[in-house]
This record gives sequence, C-alpha cells and structure tokens, in this order.
Amino acid sequence: MNTDKFTLQAPPADQELVLKVIPMPADCNANGDIFGGWLMSQVDLAGCILPMRLSQGRMATVAVKEFLFTQPVRVGDLLSFYAKIGRVGTTSVTVEVQVLAQRLATQNAYVQVAHAVLTYVAIDEEGRPRPVAA
Repeated sequence: MNTDKFTLQAPPADQELVLKVIPMPADCNANGDIFGGWLMSQVDLAGCILPMRLSQGRMATVAVKEFLFTQPVRVGDLLSFYAKIGRVGTTSVTVEVQVLAQRLATQNAYVQVAHAVLTYVAIDEEGRPRPVAA
C-alpha cells in the first residue's frame, strides 16, 4: 500500500486531540500487527469524548457508519486520535475520528492509520434517549 498519501507533516488543525496511546505487545495479532478490534475500541473511546462534553452526560454508541484501516499499527507507535463533531441531532451526535501514528523511526511525521465516523446517542440514567444539551 502506498504510504505517501497517508503521510502528514502535521496533525489536522480542524480537529481536536482527544486521546493518545501506545499499543503494547499484548495488543498484537498472530502477524505481529495490532488487532483491528483493539484499535476499534480505542476509536470508540476517543469518539465519545466530544459528544459527552456537548451532552453533559452519558452517551451510547449506536452506529459505526464508516471504519477504514489505512495502514497497519505496530507495537510502539504513538497513536493520536483526533475528532470533530459532524452533526448534532435531537438526541444524537455524529463524530469523525482520525487516527494518526508517529512511528518509532519517524517521530516528525504522522501516518494516518484509521478513519471512522460514529454516531452516539445521549442517554439518561435508565439508558433511554434524551435530548442533547446545547
């Protein structure tokens, strides 16, 4: 896969850094790459940060509209999760999450390793949808 189109010199200016994490050997699959499911769980955590702040309460994931793995993630990569709110509905918030890796050998460059669009719904104490506080 051509990595040039996924390499950035700086993180996106129109998105907020919401999470940073370093994958460890326990997060690997049999090929030595990081499990896609592990990365998906991290994206879900990162994606809910802005909606929780906006709704001032609990959120539940209701849809993953898109999830693209663009490059493998390796042990020791410094992953940065950038998010921005795409749409705010009556009870739901759609968020775009971009995952960038700084490889051990190239700390000054960012490589996009994943991109996702998720939708969260604001929920009350009983788990029922509630209006998003604006």
